[in-house]
Parts: sequence; structure tokens; C-alpha cells
Amino acid sequence: MDLRHSCFLLIASLLLCKQSTADGSGSVFFLDSPIHQYLRPRSSDAASEADPMVLPEVGAAVSVLLGFAPPSTLSAASSSKLNEVLMPNPFDRPRAVFMLAVEGAKGSQVMVQSANAFFGTALRSRDLIASSKAVIQLPGEDEVLVVSLNEPLSADADMELTEKEISDLASWLGGTYVAKALEPMTGELTIPLASGANLNLHMSKKADREFIGSLVSLICNIRRAMDMHQDLSGSMKKPAELIRGSFDGIKVLQEEYGTEGVTQQGVELLFTSVAKIFDSLQSVYEGKIVGVILSNETPSQESETVLNVMFTSQPSARWLAETTGSPNSTDVAAVLLVRRTLAWVTGIILLVATIMGIRRREASLFSRSSTSSEDNGNQPPHSTAADSTKTPSKPLVAEPPSWRKPKEKIQWQWRDVV
Repeated sequence: MDLRHSCFLLIASLLLCKQSTADGSGSVFFLDSPIHQYLRPRSSDAASEADPMVLPEVGAAVSVLLGFAPPSTLSAASSSKLNEVLMPNPFDRPRAVFMLAVEGAKGSQVMVQSANAFFGTALRSRDLIASSKAVIQLPGEDEVLVVSLNEPLSADADMELTEKEISDLASWLGGTYVAKALEPMTGELTIPLASGANLNLHMSKKADREFIGSLVSLICNIRRAMDMHQDLSGSMKKPAELIRGSFDGIKVLQEEYGTEGVTQQGVELLFTSVAKIFDSLQSVYEGKIVGVILSNETPSQESETVLNVMFTSQPSARWLAETTGSPNSTDVAAVLLVRRTLAWVTGIILLVATIMGIRRREASLFSRSSTSSEDNGNQPPHSTAADSTKTPSKPLVAEPPSWRKPKEKIQWQWRDVV
């Protein structure tokens, strides 16, 4: 009897602990591509779907989706959770992630219902246990393009939201904005919701104006990220892309209206906008992008605290060969001795090579002179080179032929006849 009672208390305490961590922290939603499947389909095992995740595990999942290895400090249990969410093919990753943190959104059940209504089978949701931050480890800035969604609408930080931007947002969401000509920024914004209700926001109220301003800023930064992606589409080496940011408009509505009524309608409008944004991203990225939405009930003190990115620089080979220890006098003397020896040996080799070259040139000239003198000794003794080359000169008057020459007269002597 005591054993049964102890087991019952243990199971009850575990269930209460799990419910408290799930209700007191938030949720994480993974949005898959409708064209290309990068996430595992929903499992029929409810226990595995209810297994919560922590922010470091979410950061590791983002690293894997970008095409990089998860951190080496990831435990076996965390790796098993990633295997339940991501497809096991490491060579087929989207290399683009849209990551948004919804700050201070209490009542995660409302977020889950809204997300399921808009994304259906493309959604994978897990409970999120509170943690300080999610560190996304990336290899280097030249391999990953990180685009922030928290950039101001203009360079002037004091410049507020304009009525034209509100009117464009109303047209984009299928609503209307009725402005007052006499009093600017006091009009009424009406947007129809998927549930059939209408969300009415008055720009004269600070909370309503800040909520719409956060939504307009998110949409403008998404368009800027898509423009940057199109600029990189023609490059030879395309980096991975991480589009990250935070949305604090729900927190503003909760502080003004609580968790019911207008705040729930604001959550529905947020997921309507995220669904339209994700469709636009799917069209621009050709289905190669995955969305990650964090619903964090505890608002962060600093912007993008739960979405920190850490670049792990890889040392070069030269740095690996260097030593940090200071050299002593013996090592310095040995180095100097080696350098001097190499200098002397090099100088002697150059000197010997120069002398051998001079002697070889002299021997070549001597052999040439000997050959020329031998050629002169082979000529006749009474003739010289100049005589041999001299041609006999011809007379100016041509000599007559032999038959025209006068015959010599024979002088007879009488004594010879007698």
C-alpha cells in the first residue's frame, strides 16, 4: 500500500513539474516548407510530441537547418530531440531560416491554437523550457548572412509611424483605415480576422499605435531581407541566410488590455501576418526556407537576447604552428649558428662555381686558337693566305690567237750550208 502511494506521488509530482514548466515558459513552432519537406511529419506518439525543448536545443536546430554541424557540447538526449524534429538527410538542408521571437506572450495555449489554425500540417510545436539564451553557433561571417528584423523604419529614430504606412498595412491585411483630417494619427484601424471577428484599433491610444508600429517594422524588414536575397541570387557562392528578430507588440497589448479580448485578437492578427510573410518568403526562396517562432512568456531585457549568434573563428595553419613560449638564449644562439653556417656554405659554393666558369671559358678560347693555327700550317710553304686568295690580273689588250701570230724568220748562215 505504501509502495503504491509512493509511486502515485512520484507520477503526480512529475506531471505537475512538466505542466508548470510548459505553462510558465512558452512554445516553439517549426514551420516547414509546403514545397520541400525539411521537418519530420507529426508523430502519432503523443509522448514524443509533448517532450519539451530548451533554447540551446532550438539554437542547435537552427544551425543544422542552415547546413552546419550542431555544437559539440550537445548531449545525446538533445540530439535525439533534434532527430525527432528534423529530417535525417544532412545533404538536404534549406540553408535559410526565418526566426522570430514573440516577447512576453503569456498564455501559450492561445499561441498554439492560433498557430495550428494558420499553419496546419506544416507546423511542428514543442513546449519551451525557460533558459537564459539560445546561442546559435555559426562558422564565420563570410559563410552566413544574418539579417536583423529589429531595424528602425528610418534613419531618424524620432520619426513616428505615418498614416500612409497604416493605410498600406490595412490594405495588405484586407482591412480599412479611417483617418481624421483635423487630427492626424487619431484614426481607426479595422481588420477582419479569420475567426469572424473584427479587430478595431485606435491610433490615438499609445498601446494600439505601438502594436501597429511593431507590425509595420516587421513587414518592412522582411521586404528588405527578400531584396538582399535577390541581390545575392546571381553570386557564385551563396551564403546561408538567417533572418532573425523579435516582436514585442503582444507584450504592449497585454500590459494595456490583459490576456483576453484585444490581446487574443492581436495574437490572431500576428499569426495572420506571419502566415502571409512566410508565403512571400516561400515564393522568393523557392521553398528552401524554414520558419522558427519562439513564444517566450518572459520578456528579454535586451533586444534579441534569446537569439544570440556566435561566430566560431577557425585558426589558420600558421597559428597552429606558432608557439607562445619565450625563447631562451641557447635557442637563439643555435638559430644564429645555423644561419651563419648556411650563409658561409652558400658563399663558398658561389665562389667555386664562379672560378670553374672562368676556367672553362679560358679553356674554350685556347682550343679555338689552336684549331686556327693548325689550319694555317697545311698551306704551301711559298704561298701565303693572301697569295692564295689573289687572282691573276688580265692584260688590257687581248692577245691574238696563235695562228695569227707572225712566224719567226730563220736566219740562214752560209757557213752552215757550205
